[in-house]
Amino acid sequence: MAIFELGRINTGVRKLSESRAVIVFFFLLPPLFWAGNFIVGRAVRDEIPPVTLSFSRWVLASILLLPFSYKYIFKEWRLYIEQWRLTLLTSITGFAAFNSFIYLGLQSTPATNGTLLNAFIPILISIFGALFFGLAITWRLCLGITLSLCGILTIVSAGDWNNLLALNINHGDFIIFLAMVCWAIYTIGLKQLPPSINRLGLMSVQMILAILALLPFYLWEVYSGQYPVWNAHSIMSLLYIGIFPSIGAFLLYMQCVKLLGPAKASLSVHLIPVFGAMLSAIFLGEFVQIYHLWGIILIFLGVILS
Repeated sequence: MAIFELGRINTGVRKLSESRAVIVFFFLLPPLFWAGNFIVGRAVRDEIPPVTLSFSRWVLASILLLPFSYKYIFKEWRLYIEQWRLTLLTSITGFAAFNSFIYLGLQSTPATNGTLLNAFIPILISIFGALFFGLAITWRLCLGITLSLCGILTIVSAGDWNNLLALNINHGDFIIFLAMVCWAIYTIGLKQLPPSINRLGLMSVQMILAILALLPFYLWEVYSGQYPVWNAHSIMSLLYIGIFPSIGAFLLYMQCVKLLGPAKASLSVHLIPVFGAMLSAIFLGEFVQIYHLWGIILIFLGVILS
């Protein structure tokens, strides 16, 4: 009897370890893939215009995903109509706007800056939670927001606050900050969508809506004479962006939000600066500066407090 009980305990421990390993898997891979998205976006800035890159990314991802998701779309189309506001909101913010702002910002700011600014997302979620969802506003939250804002300003001013007084800051950093706002809204909106909606079908619908939203901006970019240069480097870059950050990371992040909730799941973005700094140094020759370190320390302190 004791042996039987011991066997059940060992089985339970093994299952618990496996479940924790799965959660860690969901938690780690999205920031790694998204960090790679920043690196690639920066690397192809002279080959693929920003909106073209975002538009092409979702077209490719949709083509790859639709054979697996179409049955869920046909089965649950009424749910998308019932939840059309949230479906449209998450499509615009998390798919169309976020990535377009990222690629536009990376035209003029290093990938290191872009990945470091991601660490501010949990603070933005806390702010929106307090404003719209009744999250209590405490002194810890206020102090955390203040410290994190100081960290953001340290990064965008390149460690010299005289640049702020002279308004001499990189506008690419501001554009990427707008992308962070979009991602925070997307994360909160995603949690409000009923869990009964199949996430694979939902993601395909969000991609299609993002393509429709980006289409006029893509046409304007082409009309203005900004054409992509297709070669082995740009094609491989697009394939990476269309598969790993677009499909793999989103599916894993959706599952992470479902398992842990938006606040805890959003903490995974703290790993984007870590992965981003390593990848930037390896592939782009960018290295973390002292002001980057001070900025990220202030942001992390703010997140811990809030």
